[in-house]
Amino acid sequence: MQTYKKFLLAAAATLVFSANAMAAEKLRMGIEAAYPPFNNKDASGQVVGFDKDIGDALCAKMKVECEVVTSDWDGIIPALNAKKFDFLVSSLSITDERKQAVDFTEPYYSNKLQFIAAKNVDFKTDKADLKGKTIGTQRATQAATWLEDTYGDDIKVSLYDTQENAYLDLTSGRLDAILADKYANYDWLKSDAGKNYEFKGDPVMESDKIGIAVRKGDNKLRNELNAALKEIVADGTYKKINDKYFPFSIY
Repeated sequence: MQTYKKFLLAAAATLVFSANAMAAEKLRMGIEAAYPPFNNKDASGQVVGFDKDIGDALCAKMKVECEVVTSDWDGIIPALNAKKFDFLVSSLSITDERKQAVDFTEPYYSNKLQFIAAKNVDFKTDKADLKGKTIGTQRATQAATWLEDTYGDDIKVSLYDTQENAYLDLTSGRLDAILADKYANYDWLKSDAGKNYEFKGDPVMESDKIGIAVRKGDNKLRNELNAALKEIVADGTYKKINDKYFPFSIY
């Protein structure tokens, strides 16, 4: 009987350990879910997009179960640091300022910033021609920082909580143009809402690198994500996801 009790206790301890190990293998990925085609929600309310697909592929390589936790863009880094999720895969530009708050993986795509405006408008992007114009962009982004640093008070910068709301004001005539990530703009220009708009001028920033953020000092998770990223690039998984959204490489 004593031996049987010891066996039961050992079995119970093993079950508890296994349950704890399984729980430890679950990760939460933070996503804005309002920035198509990189992240948004489909008609059923499910989070979809390039970022979500990349996050799922990385989790598969790391052999961990992942769930999505959405967050408003303005508070997405504080939410990560408040442990509402474990890593952030939401088209976040790697900047020196953000590096003070979080650690980044290697870039998982490269971005450019470019203006869009109505096709029937002669829109020039030099400082003299932009003087007095109203340009829209999403707040707390590289585009917002670039506009304010480059043009200062010469233009009016309208900041939006989501990129979709910026597009709405552009089509309603409240904006002269939008400055945003080229690949997000590319997707919108293909839509019915964006069919009368086009890129204007050359990209104004060619070296914007996008990374996955983890909390400061979480080197284990960052290293695992970097290793998984290398694997999905090497085995063609990344290209398959890329080709689902773009007819050109954004890596």
